[in-house]
Amino acid sequence: MRFIDTHTHLYDEAFDSDRQQVMQRSEDQGVDRWVFPAIDSSSFAAQLALYEQYGGRAFMGMGLHPTSVAQNWQDELDFALNELKAHPERYVAVGEIGLDYYWSRDFAQQQRQVLKAQLEYASKAGLPVIIHERNATADMMEIMQPFKGRLTGVFHAFTGSVETYRRIAALTGFKVGIGGVVTFKNAGIAKTVSQIPLEDIVLETDSPYLTPAPFRGKRNESGYIPLIAAKVAEVKGIDIKEVAEATTENAEKLFKI
Repeated sequence: MRFIDTHTHLYDEAFDSDRQQVMQRSEDQGVDRWVFPAIDSSSFAAQLALYEQYGGRAFMGMGLHPTSVAQNWQDELDFALNELKAHPERYVAVGEIGLDYYWSRDFAQQQRQVLKAQLEYASKAGLPVIIHERNATADMMEIMQPFKGRLTGVFHAFTGSVETYRRIAALTGFKVGIGGVVTFKNAGIAKTVSQIPLEDIVLETDSPYLTPAPFRGKRNESGYIPLIAAKVAEVKGIDIKEVAEATTENAEKLFKI
């Protein structure tokens, strides 16, 4: 079985001491392709270096993460958009971008402005978007509505209800990224996943965050994708090989990789 981790921050400093071993473990588990979404300019050098090291199997998104929308948001947005325009060959997506009201709403208005600008760019460039949304569903859906049918992408780290999934599906062209939370005991997303068509699912770790059971509480890594796939297979009552094949194909089509 082969898998694609569609959302991983393997370039994060959390892996600085053993990154090559982590990458090897990932490959040993059949997870031999990775999508690295951007955060902001501060982590770009590390992101680019890892992408270049694993050329042909590593893929990048570029965008401004909503939690990085702060006092210097215009400079950061300009950095992301200029990089996309200057080096389009590097990028398979605009992301991760979105809204996050969990930590603070101080820059909520600017988050919305930044998101709209990046959605517009993605629409014109024909690139999918990697969406981050936390505690901001109503605003997110309002902003996304004018782009219905104009964009494709993934709502990453999806943990919502069936109703929220249906609203995402109604946008047409969007997948949901299922990660380690699906393995948590009593996680509501497991019930939701049982009702989401396999054709609308891609797998992700969001490593080093959101580690699946039985490693919850420790650093996440891409080699844990099979644990997520196994849980999806369990809740859907199908073989893990079917999950691997379908989700890999979904990712290949979405990101054109």
